[in-house]
Amino acid sequence: LEDFGVKFDIWFRESTLHDDGTAKKMLEYLKEKEFIYEKDGALWLKTIPFGDDKDRVVISREGKTTYLASDIAYHYNKFNRGFSKIIDIWGADHHGYVARIKATAEALGYKKDDVIIILYQLVNLLRDGKQVAMSTRTGEFVTLKEVVDEVGKNVARFYFIMRTSGSHLDFDLELAKKQSMENPVYYIQYAYARISSIFNEAAKNGIDINKLIDADLSLLTNMEELQIIKKIAYFPDIVEESARTYEPHRIVNFLQELAGMFHPYYNKYRIIGDEIKITQSRLFFLKCLSVVIKNALSLLGIDAPERM
Repeated sequence: LEDFGVKFDIWFRESTLHDDGTAKKMLEYLKEKEFIYEKDGALWLKTIPFGDDKDRVVISREGKTTYLASDIAYHYNKFNRGFSKIIDIWGADHHGYVARIKATAEALGYKKDDVIIILYQLVNLLRDGKQVAMSTRTGEFVTLKEVVDEVGKNVARFYFIMRTSGSHLDFDLELAKKQSMENPVYYIQYAYARISSIFNEAAKNGIDINKLIDADLSLLTNMEELQIIKKIAYFPDIVEESARTYEPHRIVNFLQELAGMFHPYYNKYRIIGDEIKITQSRLFFLKCLSVVIKNALSLLGIDAPERM
């Protein structure tokens, strides 16, 4: 996961919740609130009053804690550590578990909305247009490490982020490795690299790209420039929407659209020309564009290479 760009600040084994007494404290708390009752030799949690379709067993008649009991203890631990919201990432096959976890959060004295559960659909890996065979029943699967080793961290992160959590993802391994405009990651990174090459060329021509603040932006009058400027201005809203809705794919879509606007502009217009004032205004414009592309890629945990 570190190779994939994911770092855990704190992690611990599930058994810790039982060894340190967290699970026991959680059950005692729920008993005090009279949400625990005994039936058929087992201990049950009253989750029906909180919207679940039936009450749930937390201690079996054999005296063993259930999966649910461990999950409640885990959320109990997080709330007690001071977190006001908890975000769980689950596979879509756990959709039936959502109601009971939200019910247990209410039983613990919190709001249902304090636990945000995001369900992700399965990923289909494609090679040469054919689906890579995998089966949980037979234990056939491809690990994340294998994917990262084959296509790299940047591409792997991009592909996993580019769809909504509720959409199935077809991960084309051959396309992901292509160094061409067909590859959406390459398409975006190449936009940043192209702008960097323009700055290098400007420096060779004696233009100080660090002194463009006084550039006359009123000279940016063609339709393509105005459209890109409007798109750039929308970036803070995209970041806010992505954070508020827990949907990072919005930033991916934004980057794809921005790169799709820049490449035709680059091919159509000369940036460094004979008119120094127009050159300065376009360089300042591209500097702003490069900052937005780099910041957006950074939020996704993806590198912005200056050369490709």
